Amino acid sequence: MNQQTLTDALREFRAAEIPLQGRRAAGIAIPVGVHRGESVVCLTKRSASLRSHPGQYAFPGGRVDSGETAAEAAVRELSEELGIQTTPEHVLGRLDDYATKSGYVMSPFVVWIGDRVEAIRPNPGEVAHVFLVTPDEVDVDPLFVSDPAVEEPIVQWPFRGALVHAPTAAVLHQFREVVLHGRHTRVAHFGQPVFAWK
Repeated sequence: MNQQTLTDALREFRAAEIPLQGRRAAGIAIPVGVHRGESVVCLTKRSASLRSHPGQYAFPGGRVDSGETAAEAAVRELSEELGIQTTPEHVLGRLDDYATKSGYVMSPFVVWIGDRVEAIRPNPGEVAHVFLVTPDEVDVDPLFVSDPAVEEPIVQWPFRGALVHAPTAAVLHQFREVVLHGRHTRVAHFGQPVFAWK
């Protein structure tokens, strides 16, 4: 999972976009770099002090500001949350939009940060911890559970004895499918647990 293989896999993928229809746009960065000679995906755990989604697993991201593209927002949020300076030229490609129950359309972008993994400086106001996830850890089968309050199957991603929930789990699952296996699997139909709706 180096820069070239990521670029090639994402070039072959045609991401599905979702109209806002009253929702807000959000740009999400999936940072991929190199740590001790191995490719890693940088996943965060949100600060417990945040008003929205405290303590949840997430990728750097947030609302698209006026005059920004979603890719520019993803790059800005990567800088604000992890202290990594990049530009839209570091964006290797994108995955499918995902509409959240909290009123956003997330647009995830894979961003190559190379050896700048070593320079990550999490913003403590937003990020409690940064996990460097190996390709073997990414390459796990998701779990699907049901909830009477949710029509769709809820996707979960097993990670180091815990479970990552949608929407982050949906993004991780599609990243695995597209980048590691070349399977153009769609994930926008997966549900989210009720606690992630707010």
